[in-house]
Amino acid sequence: MSVTIKNKSTVIYAFIKGEIDHHSAPEIRENIDDAILLYENAKLVVLDFGGVTFMDSSGVGLVMGRYRLASQQGKKIRVDNLSDRDFRIMKMSGIPKLAEINKRNEE
Repeated sequence: MSVTIKNKSTVIYAFIKGEIDHHSAPEIRENIDDAILLYENAKLVVLDFGGVTFMDSSGVGLVMGRYRLASQQGKKIRVDNLSDRDFRIMKMSGIPKLAEINKRNEE
């Protein structure tokens, strides 16, 4: 598991790679939270799940917690590149009420 953070103007991108489970989620959370707090001028946090190979309920918790922190900082959240399975999980969990979610473009 790894997360790469990039800041471009008013957008923070978090590119997540590998598995999101109860073992990896704390480190991912910490890295993204640090970026949310560091880049004060950012208006949007994009969680890119394009490199995620497996996600359990920790993935939903990851998004919910980042939504909470980002909202407190005046930022919005968007979740991009979800697999069909993870998109359905996010949708059933009510994440679209908190953040825009987008499927991966799989050809």
